[in-house]
Amino acid sequence: MNFIKFLFSKSFIKQLIFACIVLVVFGFLTLKWLKSYTNHGSFVSVPALTGQPYDSAKDILKGLELRSEVQDSSNYNPNYPKGAVIEQDPLAGSQVKADRKIYLILNPSAYKTLPVPDVIRRTFRQAKSTLEALGFQIGATIFEDDLGKNEVLELRYKGQTIEAGKLLPKTSKIDLVLGNGIQKQ
Repeated sequence: MNFIKFLFSKSFIKQLIFACIVLVVFGFLTLKWLKSYTNHGSFVSVPALTGQPYDSAKDILKGLELRSEVQDSSNYNPNYPKGAVIEQDPLAGSQVKADRKIYLILNPSAYKTLPVPDVIRRTFRQAKSTLEALGFQIGATIFEDDLGKNEVLELRYKGQTIEAGKLLPKTSKIDLVLGNGIQKQ
């Protein structure tokens, strides 16, 4: 019975109203502080950095109070100079906050080298799909007398015979020497 009387007493109601006012004021001040701390409503437009050298892109981002971070750069693109930005995230024109990281993918200095697979005595169709899946290009097809029609007899790169396992740059043109189905005499 005393507890119920206490809940409806003047002193408890005054304290409850005072606590609510303090809570509302504290919440209001916290929201105002968060708004200024997070720069609410102020954005920076991300510039187009594709094709820019890394040093230049880094300076542009620094001038806009943005940070740069280089990500994987194993995808060589011959349309851009080495060391240039080939991709960026977020994309150009995006609105971001100041001090945001912009992730850059740079063009490496050259294609990565890959080992040539063993496609000797495989059909042209099998060899072509295997080589192209790795990123090599099929150059000329040369036919020589051999009983295996359209079977790969040897691989050539720039006129020189190459063995399986030789390291060549990705997108290299490999010439295939194929059998024509006529037995050697």
